[in-house]
Amino acid sequence: MTLSDWIHTVILALIQGLTEFLPISSSAHLILPSQLLGWEDQGLAFDVGVHVGTLCAVVLYFRSEVWTISKASTLALVGQRSDDARIGWLVVLATLPAIAAGLFFGDLVDHYGRSILVIAATTLIFGVLLGWADIANRAHKKMYEIGLSDAVVIGVAQAIALIPGTSRSGITITAALALGYERQSAARFSFLLSIPVILGAGTLKSLELLQLGSDANWQMVGVGAVIAALSAWACIHLFLSWLDRIGMRPFVIYRLILGFGLLAVWGLSG
Repeated sequence: MTLSDWIHTVILALIQGLTEFLPISSSAHLILPSQLLGWEDQGLAFDVGVHVGTLCAVVLYFRSEVWTISKASTLALVGQRSDDARIGWLVVLATLPAIAAGLFFGDLVDHYGRSILVIAATTLIFGVLLGWADIANRAHKKMYEIGLSDAVVIGVAQAIALIPGTSRSGITITAALALGYERQSAARFSFLLSIPVILGAGTLKSLELLQLGSDANWQMVGVGAVIAALSAWACIHLFLSWLDRIGMRPFVIYRLILGFGLLAVWGLSG
């Protein structure tokens, strides 16, 4: 590997880790280096590695909640109901729309959804919606107050994030804020909801990797996974620590700047 390859590896792993859980779209930021800078794709094995890294980060950060909810959800199968079990099963329910969207529309999005114009449009549209939901939010419902209908709405919102530039965390937080949940609860439910989605995406990519085989540089993959994990963990911690103080405004402003910048690039390239 050349020095340039290592630089690309570090930058792309950092992008994955820092943007996976911020409301600014990780998929868009990972597509843009190839679209704007002509960088080569790092390969399927690298994609699997950084997905494993971000999954480890969110599971370790929420390890107490994950353990409690998982145990309670299992006990619910034998009749021991609890609020933790209800949250666990609502996370499962809210994941189903994303699975369906991936199965039915995944190829369509891969074919038409990776252009700069699409990314610019979704970055702007869903950035404005995030800002509106944050400003309009006046209720203070907690995560454990979430009900069946709210979980379905948030799950359907998550399915829309299949389109690059939307942001999975951004649109699920937007939906939760619009439904009246406080910022911390909206973010925490969004992060818990990310676990089965990242696990599913990583599993599909792993199966594809096994079928196709790979001559990947596994040292590069390992470094990418570690960088993605560390940066994602730090990102989650800082985001939750600062959320009540800064709100969503910095992310909305960033999305507007990025969106209009991409429109300018698209216009000039046309």
